[in-house]
Amino acid sequence: MARTDVSRETAVTSSEPALPPEPPAAAAEVFGGLLPLAVDYVAWLAGAGVQRGLLGPREVDRIWVRHVLNSAAVAPAIPVDASVVDLGSGAGLPGIPLSLARPDLRMTLLEPLLRRSTFLSEVVADLGLGVRVVRGRGEDLAPAAVDVIVARAVAPLSRLVPLALPALRPGGRLVALKGRSAEREVDAAATALDAAGASSVAVEEYRVAGEDEPTRAVVVVAGRRRVGERQ
Repeated sequence: MARTDVSRETAVTSSEPALPPEPPAAAAEVFGGLLPLAVDYVAWLAGAGVQRGLLGPREVDRIWVRHVLNSAAVAPAIPVDASVVDLGSGAGLPGIPLSLARPDLRMTLLEPLLRRSTFLSEVVADLGLGVRVVRGRGEDLAPAAVDVIVARAVAPLSRLVPLALPALRPGGRLVALKGRSAEREVDAAATALDAAGASSVAVEEYRVAGEDEPTRAVVVVAGRRRVGERQ
């Protein structure tokens, strides 16, 4: 008799794409007139994003709260008309939600893996977003060229800081979404922060109206001293 027992995970990923969840009330306030594009982006995540392994199938029901609104929540940390790089963008988080919540931002999605950068290019083209997709790594960024770098689930802060801060203009910001580990990561990254010339470090909370859990991020402001410069 042929085996019919298929793992639950395999069954989910091999079936038809899951229906994307409906947007919560808070989404209309966050995205305003661009809410239809945010809805289309969620459909991409729930469909091709899951099928291509960029998002786990169990995440579909909480895409809005855990991923999209969570990403857009840090918009107040970013100055108006800033040049922004989403470092290790993956499925476009947090860069795409931020670009929808803040159309003034000049957003670049930086992603080293081909399958992910291909996904991002397809999404950006389909949504008609004025967002650049670049296949590359943090080491490829030009020195002191960017106003803000955002990152979500990329690397511990101690590894993220040496990649990000040299690419920031003096006074530029690294906004790293970190959740409950934020304070521990700041403590562990003390040496890296000093070596990279950080002028200030703070753990901030950002809340979307109507959502219970705030988004926690480490905000690092770059100073004028760079690694290798004489003091």
